[in-house]
Amino acid sequence: MAYKDLTDFIDILEKRGLLKRIRVEVDPILEISEITDRMCKSPGGGKALFFEKVKSSRYPVVTNLFGSFERMSLSLEVDKLDDIATRIEELLNQAAPKTLMEKLAMLPKLFEFSKYLPKPVKKAPCQEVIEKSSPDLSRFPIIKCWPADGQPTDEGRFITLPMVFTKDPETGRQNCGMYRIHIYDKTTTGMHWHIHKDGARHYDKYKELNQKMPAAIAVGSDPAIIYSASAPLPGAIDEMLFAGFLGRKPVEMVRCITSDIEVPANSELVIEGYLEPGEMRIEGPFGDHTGFYSAADYYPVFHVTCITHRKNMIYPATLVGKPPMEDYYMGKATERIFLPLIRLDLPEIKDINLPMEGIFHNAALISIKKSFPGHAKKIIHGLWGKGQMMFAKLLIVVDEDVDVQDISYTAWRVLNNVDWKRDVVIADGPLDDLDHSASWPRYGSKMGIDATRKTREEGMTRDWPDELFMSEEIKKLVDSRWKEYGFEE
Repeated sequence: MAYKDLTDFIDILEKRGLLKRIRVEVDPILEISEITDRMCKSPGGGKALFFEKVKSSRYPVVTNLFGSFERMSLSLEVDKLDDIATRIEELLNQAAPKTLMEKLAMLPKLFEFSKYLPKPVKKAPCQEVIEKSSPDLSRFPIIKCWPADGQPTDEGRFITLPMVFTKDPETGRQNCGMYRIHIYDKTTTGMHWHIHKDGARHYDKYKELNQKMPAAIAVGSDPAIIYSASAPLPGAIDEMLFAGFLGRKPVEMVRCITSDIEVPANSELVIEGYLEPGEMRIEGPFGDHTGFYSAADYYPVFHVTCITHRKNMIYPATLVGKPPMEDYYMGKATERIFLPLIRLDLPEIKDINLPMEGIFHNAALISIKKSFPGHAKKIIHGLWGKGQMMFAKLLIVVDEDVDVQDISYTAWRVLNNVDWKRDVVIADGPLDDLDHSASWPRYGSKMGIDATRKTREEGMTRDWPDELFMSEEIKKLVDSRWKEYGFEE
């Protein structure tokens, strides 16, 4: 059964013993972050944290909601994240029917997907309280994550789990993205969207029109909606439609009080406002998911016109930094869910692993069914041409018999299989905005490694050796006599 809202999900976590309540008063300036960081780095990601009493605010804070494989799967109501990939594969397999019977068989699937279209409503829990005459961001328990955040210009508070809604002025289509929000004062914030993001593209269009750009920041909702805001969806797919698909129910959307932007009706907090074309201000620094501070730079300014929220609002936040953190588990969800979409163009890919240490865009391990000489290098270049995979600084391709989720075994195979002169591809191209190692912002070098078995056509002058395996007969013999040798089971 789909979650009604954030409170519904929190209740489930508590019933299952996956949430810890902190009943003493805590400070949103760094103290919540330090407690959360320790929990994130405890075995298995620890528990979600509910801070009941937050200094200088009447509203509680919840963190680490998605910070374990169990909670991430529970948030999307699956036993394992691959179950969602299976649903997507079933839809994709129906996407190109050839015969009349295949087309008829697809109709129920199409009808099923149409059930998840966003649903407009006129009344919403997120508008129980409306603050239009004197909106004030300082009343909310917005956290400061790391000591140098926002320094030296301000207090350094950031909304870290926002859902930012914008609209294309040409098509009227909405987009939802997750971009951190730097709080400047009671009614202005920074809007940290990178140039590759849809929100930035919308802003550029409004600048060309010399018009104010309406936007809304929603905070807190049911977990499928929160996750969908972070998902690297193709431009043609509405994030709220995807959230409906994940939650198996349409997302109810309500029109903002001061603009025609629509936001999830079950949000906890909604900050409405606009951006002036060309108005920029220093945003950051910010302790980022790379484990380093991202540098301060000029970004658009968001002006608050209205704040709406629930009467009993709960403020969700996330902390990013040196892995492992909560975003690792959200990233692993993306890895599993979007594998079928990658296979659309590259069906030979068996599996992908985005290791924690690679912070999503620094490394990817890929196993393939190799069919011809140079196949691994074809995959490397193909992935660099696909969506956000263009940011990957290191792609390592191995054979299909390598379990890329087993990093130790994969590393052993890679280090034995590679001739560095023959098997390495170095290319220049776009990099993630947060990559501080590149000589130029958002542009630099990346590497691909072909760690598959090599053929004569790929330059081998001798046969590739066989890997060591014990005979099955001997393994069964030893299994049968294990206790006889004096070992425990």
